[in-house]
Amino acid sequence: MDKTEILKALSHPARVEFLEWMREPEAHFSSQAHPLDMGICAKQFEMRCGLSQSTVSAHLAMLEKAGLVKTNKVGQWTFYHRDEDRIRSFIDHLKTSL
Repeated sequence: MDKTEILKALSHPARVEFLEWMREPEAHFSSQAHPLDMGICAKQFEMRCGLSQSTVSAHLAMLEKAGLVKTNKVGQWTFYHRDEDRIRSFIDHLKTSL
């Protein structure tokens, strides 16, 4: 686990908000045509936050690089979901190390 990458990823409010939204996808992405258990399509984040496609992609890539989200590729689309094990492990690490 790269603590520095995770902390960098969590340093931007939009990325934290993305993780919060993914925690309860039914509450935030109910309009998605694909089943939510596939993950959240990047386009859904764009529509919800109003940021450009490139900005949303950069934020999601940072979360993926930090290991906080996993991806599911279906054709040309990428769906994102939280990596609950990694998040829990990071929180546990913070509890014991700080």
